Amino acid sequence: MGFKCGIVGLPNVGKSTLFNALTKTAAAQAANYPFCTIEPNTGEVAVPDPRLKKIAGIAQSKEVVPTRISFVDIAGLVRGASKGEGLGNQFLANIREVDAIVHVLRCFEDEDIAHVEGRIDPAADAETVETELMLADLESLERRIVQTRKRATGKDKEAITVLPMMEKALALLQDGKPVRLLLADLAAEDLHILRSLNLLTSKPVLYVCNVAEGDAAGGNAYSAAVEKMAGAQGAKSVVISAAIEAEVAQLPEDEAAEYLEAMGLEEPGLDRLIRAGYELLDLITFFTAGPKEARAWTVKKGAKAPQAAGEIHTDFERGFIRAQTIAYDDFVRLGGETAAREAGKARDEGKDYVVADGDVMLFKFNV
Repeated sequence: MGFKCGIVGLPNVGKSTLFNALTKTAAAQAANYPFCTIEPNTGEVAVPDPRLKKIAGIAQSKEVVPTRISFVDIAGLVRGASKGEGLGNQFLANIREVDAIVHVLRCFEDEDIAHVEGRIDPAADAETVETELMLADLESLERRIVQTRKRATGKDKEAITVLPMMEKALALLQDGKPVRLLLADLAAEDLHILRSLNLLTSKPVLYVCNVAEGDAAGGNAYSAAVEKMAGAQGAKSVVISAAIEAEVAQLPEDEAAEYLEAMGLEEPGLDRLIRAGYELLDLITFFTAGPKEARAWTVKKGAKAPQAAGEIHTDFERGFIRAQTIAYDDFVRLGGETAAREAGKARDEGKDYVVADGDVMLFKFNV
């Protein structure tokens, strides 16, 4: 199961610098001019999780395999993108392919780096991008809903099912609001219908405040404004200095730790960004552990045991019998699988078990 976060924003806000640091590559060209990123670049990164190392130590695993998430660096957007301005059409097409949006906002001043609109105002930048996404959604829905209404009048079952959600989404967009505001109150069936519409503004958003090096530890007035804006939208924000992250990405681990400490940072900002992106997608982690390897796996929150088994191999899901499940805290406190089983903390769970974040699991199956 692959999950993608699309890195978006206006030109020259630090998207490609951030992406290069994330993937520790130079795959995305970072340059001081608009549209330097023409094709979306995709990089897979490990999700930082200190629990995995502890599990591996207890299980004496030879190999440690973290779970991963993909980040896509997408061409910069400008005002008028919904009408095809700049690389607008390409930008919108690339956005449709990701599961969540990481919106990088420029929260630093630098006379040597041009801003496409000639001013530093991250909240206004966010509004520019959001407006273009809403306009694209509005045009798409207005076009599609005409035919859906005709089919619903003709008693088409699919159209009758989908139409109420289309009308709710359209009403929000016409009121100048993103479709994701509907997400919190939807039942699972309605949520599935909404996602099937593939609307740009239905995707969850994380705002990344790209600040100067000196503001990395505490943020600044710009990032504070973004945090307030995100709070009003029910969204989240993260403060990062892309310049620092780019530097850290090139250093050996011991030197990177010293550099971060000197900058007043406990961990790389990218670790926080990756975890935030992971949470943004409503994902959780379960683990498998043995002498050969300890591995982290990703499932959607609410996934049941057979679905988790299927992440390892489709045969595991098809022939699922049961799952031995040990809570992470019990696994660590008791010192592993054998001790947890002797203490009665290794539970046999069936097909209806909902996987909890941190579960250490062993699957029994037959095909």
